[in-house]
Amino acid sequence: MLTPTLNAIFTAAFASLFISIRCDNPLPRDVALFIFGDSINDAGTNKYINTTVNFRANFFPYGETFFHYPTGRFSNGRLIADFIAEYAKLPLIPPYLQMKDDEFMGGANFASAGAGALSDTYEGFVVSFMMQLKQFEKLEKKLSKRLGNEEAKKPSSMEEYVGMVIGNITTVLEGIYKAGGRKFGMIGIKNIGCLPSLRKSTGNGSCLRIANVLAKLHDIDLISILKKLEAQLQGFKYSYFDFYTSARDRIRNPSKYGFKEGKMACCGSGPFRGNPSCGGKRGVKEYSLCRRPEKFLFFDNHPTERANQQYAQLMWNGSSSITGPYNVEELFKLGRA
Repeated sequence: MLTPTLNAIFTAAFASLFISIRCDNPLPRDVALFIFGDSINDAGTNKYINTTVNFRANFFPYGETFFHYPTGRFSNGRLIADFIAEYAKLPLIPPYLQMKDDEFMGGANFASAGAGALSDTYEGFVVSFMMQLKQFEKLEKKLSKRLGNEEAKKPSSMEEYVGMVIGNITTVLEGIYKAGGRKFGMIGIKNIGCLPSLRKSTGNGSCLRIANVLAKLHDIDLISILKKLEAQLQGFKYSYFDFYTSARDRIRNPSKYGFKEGKMACCGSGPFRGNPSCGGKRGVKEYSLCRRPEKFLFFDNHPTERANQQYAQLMWNGSSSITGPYNVEELFKLGRA
């Protein structure tokens, strides 16, 4: 079991992000943050693997606003997990594959763009969800020393698909718990049917309803399993961030949150700039880039840095109506399990 306080963030998209947390009161200095998931939290993992350009963001204009160079993050700047680390008084958490054998800087980021909760999702092109768990277990063993899959069954319905996804998420959560994780910050799925790429496919600019239905089914089942795990596993605590409602409100009323545009992406091509051509490296060289990313909710099909900061703030200390039963700040302050 890890000697430093163990933290994990879980993005519960079809690939997910974790924060498992075990800490003293007040915010401790020996806290560690471990991040899992997909492109929402990929801080550059996919730069270090042999994948296609579709799963990479290590080229201009990604990273231009904050870092002033591409880091591999799918945004113009920092991610939700970067802001969570800042609020917890931690440094930016580096990709696990970037770390040297003797390097440990307050945690590790295992997230990989394109990763899925089903074991065969883009297998061989990205670091799958189950592989992220294996990497975490490997790192945990190294730290402990220093400091004292079968082929997936194809789903036949939306409900069965969601059930399989939640089943694999449960397996990973239990694996992290077994390795010492006790407190988990979970990010639900946003209304993915309203992404610029899916909005352009409807023909009339509306959100793709079936995708949003799938997202809601996922979140309902996720909340259910979190409650069960809390009842079954001693010391298991969680924070669930309602990403769906938060994103929906900003899409519908962008000016209320300081944005000018809530439907069109800052970078891309085609209707709503929904084609993933940002940077001109993914088969289509032509693309448009807005002058002021901070005025846009979406950078490409991912949030801008400003949107990520707002989501992170809600996740960190938002009210129970949007982040509950604890927010992440409360998880950090809870006594050691």
